[in-house]
Amino acid sequence: MRITVFGATGGIGQEIVRQALASGHQITAVVRDPARFTVTGAGLEVFRADVRDPEALRPAVAGRDAVLSGLGARRRADAGIAAELTRSLLGAVEAEDVRRLLVVSAAPVGPEPERSPLVDRAMLGVINSLLKPVYDDLRAMEEELAASATDWTSVRPPKLTDKPLTGTYRTVVGGNPRSGRSISRADVAHAMLAMIDDAATVKQGVGVAY
Repeated sequence: MRITVFGATGGIGQEIVRQALASGHQITAVVRDPARFTVTGAGLEVFRADVRDPEALRPAVAGRDAVLSGLGARRRADAGIAAELTRSLLGAVEAEDVRRLLVVSAAPVGPEPERSPLVDRAMLGVINSLLKPVYDDLRAMEEELAASATDWTSVRPPKLTDKPLTGTYRTVVGGNPRSGRSISRADVAHAMLAMIDDAATVKQGVGVAY
């Protein structure tokens, strides 16, 4: 499979690239600064581009089977970047008629699980309050996806960790796993790669957590 990865220098993006290469896929990693990208391997192409320019991105996505994105804000000060960069990315993939697109969102963007414990509801309320600009940005990003012609999926993890890949986690299409409080970046990457061919996740937000 030919896959393009955006946000390839980030924690999830690098994991996507590593795992996809290990599975024998051909990968194009789109980066702004190649010096920050340390992953190597057969089947890897590193593509330098300004993600804000849809025309500059078209060669990176042309003819690909899927595009995966780890782009997004890492702090309150970056709020707004997820919707902006995803809008640019959509411009490129739609111009090249690439259908499959998976992006990283966040659990608080999705609905609260049924019968969620009080402690989880309280934690979610605090997190939503503290990071409201970031989650509003992700909601705007998902609105951009929903208005697009792509077969998109937004993957919504809770707290991210640097623990190693387990391959064992829960997913809920259209919702979030009950009491799903964390997941490693490696397992988010694993889930995204597994969802590429999963028709049930098309045009859906998918919660993923331990």
